[in-house]
Amino acid sequence: MVRKAEITLSKNARGGEGTLEMHHILKPEELNGHGRFYAMVKFPPHSSIGVHEHIGETEPYYILSGHGIFIDNDGSRIPVGPGDVCLIECGQSHGLENNSDEELRLMALIYNE
Repeated sequence: MVRKAEITLSKNARGGEGTLEMHHILKPEELNGHGRFYAMVKFPPHSSIGVHEHIGETEPYYILSGHGIFIDNDGSRIPVGPGDVCLIECGQSHGLENNSDEELRLMALIYNE
């Protein structure tokens, strides 16, 4: 099977700023109960996803392009860029801000513990 990714928009994601563009690579049912989200996410300049918690699931981010600030579980603010991996473990909180004038792109996978 070959198909295009399904694209959705998420305005003020988790209380963040702006509108994120989500390119869903696999649908939840295609993850066969192992997860709920696998997508490439585009953060326009000065957009963000608000700090939120993951219960019963883990989420790694892989930064493809652009730069931003990752808000870690302990509240620390860590600069991120291409090639960086951000790991959000079960029960942790996180957020991400694109504080630059260029688009930030990442891959995200949310899978069950």
